[in-house]
Amino acid sequence: MAKTEEIAGKFLGKKVEGKSIYDPSFLVAVPRQENRTYLGIDETNCPEGFDTWYGYEFTALTDSGHPINRAIKIVYPCTNPSIVESKSLKLYLDSFAMTKLGSTFEEVLAKAKQMIMDDLSKILETDVQVSFINWRSDREEIFGYFDDIYDGMIGSEFQVTEYNENPELLKIKEGDGKKMKMYSFGSLRSNCKITHQPDYGDIFIAYSSKKEIDKESLIKYLCSFRGENHFHEEICSCCFARLRAILDPEDPLMVTALYTRRGGIDINPCRYQNLDKLNPVLQKDIESLAKSDLFTRYKFNVKQ
Repeated sequence: MAKTEEIAGKFLGKKVEGKSIYDPSFLVAVPRQENRTYLGIDETNCPEGFDTWYGYEFTALTDSGHPINRAIKIVYPCTNPSIVESKSLKLYLDSFAMTKLGSTFEEVLAKAKQMIMDDLSKILETDVQVSFINWRSDREEIFGYFDDIYDGMIGSEFQVTEYNENPELLKIKEGDGKKMKMYSFGSLRSNCKITHQPDYGDIFIAYSSKKEIDKESLIKYLCSFRGENHFHEEICSCCFARLRAILDPEDPLMVTALYTRRGGIDINPCRYQNLDKLNPVLQKDIESLAKSDLFTRYKFNVKQ
């Protein structure tokens, strides 16, 4: 067996139990030279250049248990001795999922960025650059009329402690007439029912009712999917059913989940009732789900 295959095979092709608490020991460096020798490339004639990696499933927690999801960009020069083995990088990044790194989103991302740069720079023996991409900030033109559910909530110090789906977290408060509420939540996470591999996505909720769902309770509820092992459609259907149960039975309600692709496939379940009584713009967008590339444009309209 070639040395490259032996080293890379530490995780590749094997069933590996991942971790949800930070663990840099997952990282594996694969020497470049064995794959360059037959091309006549060595340290004396190596071209300049770089390798750019994107990860679309990075997540971590604040000290109060609030999740934050981001895409991550990793860049390092092609002149260093090794590359990082991709499955080892995935397992490493997944290990941040239940790791608490700071009191604010900004602090979490700053600390995670430094940790990842330090760990990769050490194992790859080079200067590695890391940055995070906020998907939603670059996509306001599509579904921009939904309110980020965290707006105005961070800093209120309420704790998120349950990571298994619990409908009792949902609370109704006194409403002020029948008004439409439209929320987006960009930190949805659950796990595949069979493989237990993590699934990440954005969830959009719209309803019109005399009742009002308490925002804090809704955040706690959406975070409670984090430890669940369910298929994508089950997560969406479950959220729809739980919300319908606490609203009036005939209230207009829509739940849509846009998941990050895994294995070359992304799944985007949508559940609704009485859609014609919701926002006309929303109705048009949802009806276009099966007829256009609306959701694809949402996912990939990312400015570098």
